[in-house]
Amino acid sequence: MTSDGMVYETIGLTYSATRREDPRIAAHIHAAIGEAASIVNLGAGTGSYEPAGPNVVAVEPSPAMVAQRHGRSPLVVRAVGTALPFPDRSFDVALAVLTLHHWADVDRGLREMRRVSRRQVVFYFEPLRTHRFWGLEYFPEAADLAVEVHAPGETELRRALEVREIRPVLVPKDCVDGFGAAFWARPEAYTDPTVQAGMSWLALLPPEVRQRGAAQLARDLASGEWDRRFGHLRLLAEFDGGYRIAISGG
Repeated sequence: MTSDGMVYETIGLTYSATRREDPRIAAHIHAAIGEAASIVNLGAGTGSYEPAGPNVVAVEPSPAMVAQRHGRSPLVVRAVGTALPFPDRSFDVALAVLTLHHWADVDRGLREMRRVSRRQVVFYFEPLRTHRFWGLEYFPEAADLAVEVHAPGETELRRALEVREIRPVLVPKDCVDGFGAAFWARPEAYTDPTVQAGMSWLALLPPEVRQRGAAQLARDLASGEWDRRFGHLRLLAEFDGGYRIAISGG
């Protein structure tokens, strides 16, 4: 969720094509939510990982993302996380899924999240871990994007929330959700412009930068250089890409 959601009016137009809910990751998120009579999903996007039920309210500022919500809660509020239009403790759980790195004021947004809910569940990536991902060797300029430089991690979460547990979420080799490091063992995917368009760390790069990085990756795949350096990843079933679930509140 950005300050006004306009970034997704550009990079989110084809989001539903590659950003589909992975059931294994969904199981982790839903287990963290547990029993909840009411849920607010902040930066809800197309609704991936949003639990089904009549008492789920989505908060999403981008019309392009709202238009791609299918089979999800029809209760959608156009708002941003720094100024939620709900009374204190309106919900049992506030959920945020891979959205914090787009928030204009993370600390204020997290405090709003805490204000309107009894418990908070945040699925995020830990920058200290994700910045070691091999993909940055082909697209190094991505490390300088604001969504990466200012991406919040455990320190920022603990500053604003009463975090009581952080759970690692390993990414399966055949992950069906095309987020940042989802294709850790399927490098060919990162040469596909459609896949790139669904990942903010690539979609926000200048086109020529994406094309240059994809061309180098394609050459290394053709020559066997990628497999010489990273081919051992293809033998793994899961990968720690730095994705975590923080559970807070009582």
